[in-house]
Amino acid sequence: MTEVAGALRARPATYAGLFVVTLTTLMYEIVLTRIFSVTMWYHFAFVAISVALFGMTVGALIVHLRPAMFPDEAVKRQMHRFSLFFSVSIVVAFLTQLAVPFVPRLTAVGLWSVLLTCVVISVPFVCSGVVVCLALTRFPSRVNRLYATDLVGAGLGCVLLVVAFNWLDGPSLVVGVAALASVAALAFAVDAGVRGGKIVSVAVLATFAVVSVGNNIRHDDGKPFIRVLWTKEVQDPLHVQDRWNAFSRVTVDGDMNRAGPPAGWGLSTTLDPSITVPQLTLTIDSTAATSMTGYDGGADETDFLRYDVTNIGFHAQDRGCDVATIGVGGGRDVLSALEFGCDDVTGIEINGNILGLLNDTYGDFSGHLDEDPRVHFVNDEARSWLTRTDRRFDQIQISMIDTWAATAAGAFSLSENSLYTTDAWATFFDRLSPGGVLSVSRWYEAPGREPLEMLRTTALAAQALTERGVENPRDHILIYAGPQNLDGVSVATLLVSPEPFPEATIDALTRTADRMEFPVVLTPDSVGDSRFAELAVAGGPEEAIGRFKPDISAPTDDRPFFFQMARLSTFLGGEGFSDEQVYRSVATLALLALAVLLLAGVCIGGPLVHMARAEGRRRDRAMRPFYLFFAGIGLGFMFVEFSQLQRLSTFLGHPTYALGVVLFTVLLFGGVGSMLVERVTDPRRPRSLLLPLAALLGLLVVFGVATPQVIDTMDGETTPVRILTAVAILAPLALLMGMPFSIGMRAAGRVTGAPTAFLWGINGAMSVVGSVMAALVSIFFGITATFATGFLTYVLAAVSLWTIVGTLRAGTGADEPDEPLVAPVDPSEVLADVAPAGG
Repeated sequence: MTEVAGALRARPATYAGLFVVTLTTLMYEIVLTRIFSVTMWYHFAFVAISVALFGMTVGALIVHLRPAMFPDEAVKRQMHRFSLFFSVSIVVAFLTQLAVPFVPRLTAVGLWSVLLTCVVISVPFVCSGVVVCLALTRFPSRVNRLYATDLVGAGLGCVLLVVAFNWLDGPSLVVGVAALASVAALAFAVDAGVRGGKIVSVAVLATFAVVSVGNNIRHDDGKPFIRVLWTKEVQDPLHVQDRWNAFSRVTVDGDMNRAGPPAGWGLSTTLDPSITVPQLTLTIDSTAATSMTGYDGGADETDFLRYDVTNIGFHAQDRGCDVATIGVGGGRDVLSALEFGCDDVTGIEINGNILGLLNDTYGDFSGHLDEDPRVHFVNDEARSWLTRTDRRFDQIQISMIDTWAATAAGAFSLSENSLYTTDAWATFFDRLSPGGVLSVSRWYEAPGREPLEMLRTTALAAQALTERGVENPRDHILIYAGPQNLDGVSVATLLVSPEPFPEATIDALTRTADRMEFPVVLTPDSVGDSRFAELAVAGGPEEAIGRFKPDISAPTDDRPFFFQMARLSTFLGGEGFSDEQVYRSVATLALLALAVLLLAGVCIGGPLVHMARAEGRRRDRAMRPFYLFFAGIGLGFMFVEFSQLQRLSTFLGHPTYALGVVLFTVLLFGGVGSMLVERVTDPRRPRSLLLPLAALLGLLVVFGVATPQVIDTMDGETTPVRILTAVAILAPLALLMGMPFSIGMRAAGRVTGAPTAFLWGINGAMSVVGSVMAALVSIFFGITATFATGFLTYVLAAVSLWTIVGTLRAGTGADEPDEPLVAPVDPSEVLADVAPAGG
């Protein structure tokens, strides 16, 4: 790092420019997770974090590997230029990404598709990384204040992005972020006294602001000039309604004045084919669709719902029953409960946009269900609300919830929202009235595929019952299948109750199934598929699960990946890649890991290896403990952070909450910890460098043991209380995790000729690798294993630091400073704006 004391002054405009750059960097990273979940397959929502880490690391390395580009007299002008490049490149990269079809496949074309997308999207982050690195390395006397500005800007970006989504659609918001980024260019132009730069920055600001607002207005009119063109490898048409928020993109299609055959998941072939109803199609993130039915309150308007296999459980319910439906969608399940005479229907929906479309925009069409005294809508996460309420229900219905919709805003969560775990089902059972039923509908048959979703649902039911003390789960499970549609696909419904089903109930449902021509898959007396009976045996499903190649074991809160069924052994053996149902998500992540490793190797590893060779073999050996230390804290931070993103997604009820809470808390308290390093360590006493890391290891042990208990205790509280609890849990850990990088740099600062760029690059590269590897460990081994892996990498860092301290105490290659050093800032800590690695 080149520093010339007194050569540069940080003025108010410098702070303002840095604040806006870090704020917009985080906003851009989070909005990309939402865009990616719509335009790509949902597995790629997580790619934005890896791309951001990679891009900003490369930007920081450019500063240090090409010092001739950034002489001190030109630093402020370069900060202006690269912040302007950052603003413009956001729009250019986004338009490019929208225009190029994304086809992820394990082929040369598929690899190129992923690589091209990663490279294009990373360009703005490279520019941002250059600006932030210059700000934090060329003003040494004000680095602490600048770093605080960095963290505050990034933290506020978390909040501002969620608020902005209430006003702008996704593409308009991206352009709006670019407009806001140009404010940073203007601030740096003022700081540098570049008159032409001020004019250009104002012009870019005005242009992007007009485009953002204008596109949003046209979007509301259904005619945007910047919009999503490709979704999940197919062209995206214009929609009647197109609503965005931080949770999802919801579209509405169809003509409410035209009646057609009723839509359903598994409508009986005995339904009168002449029946028609007006319906609209409501789609979440371009793939998860449901229907909104025209309804005037007439008794005959919804008779067709009696013929859907998803509603078979109602045929055994008494009129006047109390029902909770999870996932309101287009109101179909609510109408079903009313059709069967239920007196009290609670519709639980986390997405406010869906409720707004159903009850406000299309309220006249859907019958204003929110005004029906029998119906109560709850805008909340279902599991959390059911945990908090003391109400009991005769039936809790989950019909095709979270099939392929990407609710993951920044974490590779495979759209899990904690509904399909043994822990969740224990809560659902507790909220059933005596004799109450949990009704769950999933995909059953498809051409060339096994009924894996329904098999796993059966294993989940059997395991949840076994853990509840049920001796024979089969007496508590009923499964009926719907007919195949024209594509050969069918849906099945599983009914499960904590109490054995009475013979009268079984007989009534069997008669209904016969009349509707619904095949019986499993009852206590009948078996349509022996595999389901094997999973429902006394003692639990574990023995039967082992006979399946795919992993159909019951998901838990520690490993909540219901839709991910690849086994590690078969995956590593190369089996099953042709079965997209089982392997697509994991193969996609493996492809991403390969792309990230390749990019890191070419753009980071190559230059760093060259630098290591230039330092000489002897120097390289002496620096190896430093290499291991910075690699350990880079990997450790990402593994710990990722595990908490996953765990808190379940606790807070949605990945969006988890992302905002985790990043905001880590940014704020990690920055405080980094600033406290000079107060808690003494460069004249090398052993003092070990104390914060020792405290971190101890706190990690306590954290790993205590956090699950705290979450279990508090998971029934309101969302604000759960958010405060999460902050309180994370804050002490983030404080200590913010220290190791500064400690390492303080130690390296005492070694003559220490290759700081090499150390920065190692930490940044390991952050990129760790962000993907943490996802793989969680999928195959669970969240606890991911956290434990992070702990072990911190142990590696601690052992390395012990060796470093021994060398410093012996005086080998060390220079005693006259005054405490100010630690430089790492490129992955520059990513304190996105996902700080190693503090």
